[in-house]
Amino acid sequence: MASNPPPAPVAALWRSLTRLDRSKINSKWLALRNSAGVAAPLAIGMAFGNALGAVAVTTGALNVSYSDGRDPYSQRARRMLAWTILGAVAVFVGSFSGATNWVAVTLTFCWAFTAGLMISISTRAGDLGLNTLVALIVFAARGVTTFKGALYTALLVLLGGLLQTALALLSWPLRRYQPERRAVAGVYLALANEIGPHSDPLSSTPLKAPSQEVQDTLDALGRDYSTEGERFRLLLDQADRIRMSAFVLARLRDQVAGAENAQPPAPESRAERIDKLLVTTSRLLAAIGECLTSGECATQAPDLLAQVQDSAKQAQSLEKNPDPGIGPDAASAIEVLAGQLRAVAALALNAVPAGLDAFARLEMSRPWKYQMKSWIAILRANLDPRSAFFRHAIRLAVWVSLGDAIGRSINGRRAYWIPMTIAVVLKPDFGTTFSRGVLRLAGTFAGLGLATLLYHFFPESPLTQLFLVGTFTFLMRFVGPANYGLFSVAITGLIVFLIAATGVSPREVVLQRGANTAIGGLIALAAYALWPTWERTQVSESLAEMLDAARAYFRAVVNRFTREDTEIESRLDETRRAWRRARSAAEASADRVASEPGISAERLQTLTSILASSYALVHAIMAIEAGAGNRQPQTAPEAFETFATDVEFTLYFLATALRGSPAATQTLPKLREDHSRLVAARDSFSPADEFILSQTDVVTTSLNSLREQVMRYIAGQPSAGVLKSLGSLWPET
Repeated sequence: MASNPPPAPVAALWRSLTRLDRSKINSKWLALRNSAGVAAPLAIGMAFGNALGAVAVTTGALNVSYSDGRDPYSQRARRMLAWTILGAVAVFVGSFSGATNWVAVTLTFCWAFTAGLMISISTRAGDLGLNTLVALIVFAARGVTTFKGALYTALLVLLGGLLQTALALLSWPLRRYQPERRAVAGVYLALANEIGPHSDPLSSTPLKAPSQEVQDTLDALGRDYSTEGERFRLLLDQADRIRMSAFVLARLRDQVAGAENAQPPAPESRAERIDKLLVTTSRLLAAIGECLTSGECATQAPDLLAQVQDSAKQAQSLEKNPDPGIGPDAASAIEVLAGQLRAVAALALNAVPAGLDAFARLEMSRPWKYQMKSWIAILRANLDPRSAFFRHAIRLAVWVSLGDAIGRSINGRRAYWIPMTIAVVLKPDFGTTFSRGVLRLAGTFAGLGLATLLYHFFPESPLTQLFLVGTFTFLMRFVGPANYGLFSVAITGLIVFLIAATGVSPREVVLQRGANTAIGGLIALAAYALWPTWERTQVSESLAEMLDAARAYFRAVVNRFTREDTEIESRLDETRRAWRRARSAAEASADRVASEPGISAERLQTLTSILASSYALVHAIMAIEAGAGNRQPQTAPEAFETFATDVEFTLYFLATALRGSPAATQTLPKLREDHSRLVAARDSFSPADEFILSQTDVVTTSLNSLREQVMRYIAGQPSAGVLKSLGSLWPET
C-alpha cells in the first residue's frame, strides 16, 4: 500500500530545510577576495604579536563581507561603506556601554527594535540592521572598556571594513562596467532561451520578475549619465519590449495557424515563417548575450540580423490573410520585433544612439535625499501595532534583550551567543524562523564536530589556524548563501578558529558555543511559538498590492491608446516592473503560508489559483499594450472606455475586499456584459483595433475567474448556499 504524502506545511518546511538555492551561490572570486580580506589582517596581527587587534580588524572585514555582491561598482561601494561605518558605530556604542548591564540591555532593546523595523524597507536593510545588532551584542559583552578603548576598537573594525570594501572595488578602474555587462548579458541569454523552442508555448510561459542583480543594475544605471551607462540602460529597456513583442507574435502565430487550417495547404505556411523568425530571434539574442559576456561580438550576428530583415519583408504576405484581425496584426508585430532587434544589435556593437530624451535618462534616477525620505516614510508607516513588521520588531527587541539579560546573569564567557542566536533566528514569518532555528542548531553542532576533528587532525600552529579561518570564510561566502545550514557549519568553524587565534583553546570554544547556541535557538523557537506572526494574516495584503499593481499597469496601457510620448512609455515600463515585483512578493508570501501549520489544502489551492489567474490577466494586458504600440494614438471607442473603467473598478474592489472591506464585494461591475457591448460595437473599431476584441475577452475571463477565487478565499471554505449567494455578484465566465 502506498504511503500517504506528507501534509503541505510539512513538505514546505522540509523543502526549506533541504533546499540548495543555486542562484545564491556566489562566484569563487567573490568568496576568495572576502577570504583574503578576513585572513590578511589576521596574518599581519599574528606576525606582529597583536592577535586581539587583528581579530578586531578581521571582524570588521567579516561583517562587511556579507554586503559584497556582483552588482555595479558604484552601488556596491555605497552599500559596503554604509555597512562599514554603521558597523563601526555599533562596535563603539556596544564597547562603551557594555560595562553597565542596564544600559547595555536597554540599548540592545532599542537597536533590536530598529533592526526588526528595517525589514519593512528591504531585505538588505534588514540584513544591515541584524549585522549591526550582532556587532553591538558581541562587543558589549567584552566588559569594562574606556572611551578611548571603545574608540580604538571601533577604528580597527572600521579599518577591516574599508579593507574588505577596497578588495571588492579593486577592479573598478580596469573593468568599470563589467557587472552591468554581465547582468545585461544574462537578461539576453535568458530571453533567448525563453523565446527559443521548448515544450511550453511562449504565450503561456510565466512573466518572470527581473532578478535582484538586474534590479540593482537598473537602479545604478539610473544615476549613470555616461554614454556607456546609457547604452546598458537602453539594452535593458529593449529586452522587456522584445519579450513582449515575441509573446504577442507567438499568440498571433496560433491564430494564423488556425486560419490556415481552413485553407488549402501551402509549401510553407505563414505560421511556419513566424516559427522560423522566433528561432532566428532566439539565436540572435543568444549571440548578443555572448557578445556582452565576452566583449567580442560573434560574426554570425550580422547574418542572423539579415535573416530577421528578410522575415520582416516576407511579413507583407500576411496582409492577405482572409481574417483582417490577424494578418495585419501579425505583419505589424513582425516589423516591430525586427526594428527592436536592429536597435539592440547596434547597441551591442557599441553604436550609441544620439538625441536621447532627458526624461528617459532620469527614469530610474532616485536622488539620495528622496531615497531617505522614502525610507523614513516606510518606517513611520510601520510604527503601528497593526503592522506585522512592528509586531516583529517588538518581539525581536523583547526576546533579544531578555536573552542578553540572561547571558549577563549567567556571567559566563561568551554568553553573548545566546542573544546573538535569538537575533539571527527570529524572523517575521513562521517558516523562516523554524527552518533557521533548526538549521542554526544542526549547522552549529555539525560545525563544532567538524572543528573538533580538524583541531585533532591538524597540528596546532598559527599557520594552521590562519589556513582554517580562510577556508571556512571561503565556504561561508561561496555556498553559505544557498543554504543556511551550510552557512551555520562554516561560520561556526570560522568563529572557533578565529577565537583560537587569540590563544583560547578550541575545546573551550566548542563547548561554550554549543551550549549557548542551543539555549539561544530554543529560546527563539519558544518565543515565536508564544508570540507568533502568521503569514496568513499578511498574504491578503500581498495579493491586494499585486492587484493594485495590475490596475496601475492596465491604466497605463489604456492611456497609451490616446498618447505616444516618452512619459507614457516610461510609465508603461515602470508599472510593468512594479507588477512583477508585486507578483514576486505575493508568490513569496504564498510560499511562506504553505509552510505554516493549520492551513488547509483548499486554501492553498485557492491561493495558487489566484496567482495563476493574475498571470493570465496580465498576459492579456501585455498583448493589449503590444497592440496599442502598433497603432497611431487616437480616441478609443466608447465601449472600450467603459470596459476599461469597469476593469479598473473590479481590480480596485477586489483589492479592497482582500483588505477586509465588506462593501467591496457588492459593487462589482459585470464585465461579460461590457464585453458583449464591445462585440456589438465591432463596426466602431478600425481594422487595427480588432485585437482589442480577442484580448479583452481573455481579460474578462481571467478577471471573472479572479473575482470568484478572491470571494472564495475571503469566505474561507463556504458552503454551497454561500457560493450560490456570491454567484449573483458576477456572470458566468
